[in-house]
Amino acid sequence: MWGGILLVGLIVPFVASGFQTLEVAYALIFATAILGLNVLTGFSGQISLGQGAFVAIGAFTTAIGVHTLHVPYPVTIPLAAVVCAVVGFAIGLGASRLEGIYLGLATFAFGVAVPDLLKKQTDLTGGVKGLSLPPVVSPIGALNDDQFFYFLCLVIATALFILTANVLGDRTGRAWRAVRDGELAAAAFGVNVGYYKTLAFALSAAWAGIAGSLYGLATGFVSSDAFPIQLSIALLVGAVVGGIGTIGGALIGGLLLEFLPIYSQQLLLPVSKDLANAAPGAVQGILLLIVLGLARGGVAGLLSDLYRRVFEQRFARTPTEATAESAITPSPV
Repeated sequence: MWGGILLVGLIVPFVASGFQTLEVAYALIFATAILGLNVLTGFSGQISLGQGAFVAIGAFTTAIGVHTLHVPYPVTIPLAAVVCAVVGFAIGLGASRLEGIYLGLATFAFGVAVPDLLKKQTDLTGGVKGLSLPPVVSPIGALNDDQFFYFLCLVIATALFILTANVLGDRTGRAWRAVRDGELAAAAFGVNVGYYKTLAFALSAAWAGIAGSLYGLATGFVSSDAFPIQLSIALLVGAVVGGIGTIGGALIGGLLLEFLPIYSQQLLLPVSKDLANAAPGAVQGILLLIVLGLARGGVAGLLSDLYRRVFEQRFARTPTEATAESAITPSPV
């Protein structure tokens, strides 16, 4: 299945227009940020309403590096991950002592405060004017600029998805799930709860920093107004609707976060301009209510159930069925 998805991803820039290719690149960027949030919330059980703040920090790291320090943009992408990981580790040290609504409020405060703090650093971040970045130019003659940037996002997102899957399948992933399911039980079995909760914050922040770096390069302009608290809420909604606690849910959430507002507005624009403007938030809210009420596993859970029912049950044969079939089949004389 993942091979087919990757194959479709490789074909996209050659069959879509430049604008559509950039839209899919944005979806991959959002999927990367949601992937980090899924690690934190879905696998380690820590609620975060501040993921957008780490996206902002990653974007400004790249913007400052390219615009002010004249650092090549490929260098700023891992640099954004490191900066956000350090900040996330620091936030995680304090957040490891909080649970439930208190943790949610603390991360919400972080998500609200960071854009305002960045805006006030006029000499560093440009204040309300923001910072401009030069467009990413393709060094490959066979690819135009949009195609090259898309493949850059695709390669980075694919690497992060594979790395995350490996981490989740290792000892660290098992420790995160143990902490999520019960901290006291995990501690009783020797899991260092504080360490693994802090590590989840650092990894989630690093992934968001990479997403923010790519977002800044995609837009060519970074301003604190582009990262309101609504971005953090939208990322959390995307994670839940896509499928919290699943790898595939991050990709689905990224696609929904990018394309759902666009097509919902286009659908309602002929009816009413006011309805079209309110459509993205309304549709996201409705989807969230549907998922919470009917499909706790999100879209990824529904697709997984459908796959098992249609394909696995069709081709799976139990030993009893095989024995019965062999019994009624006449043997050759």
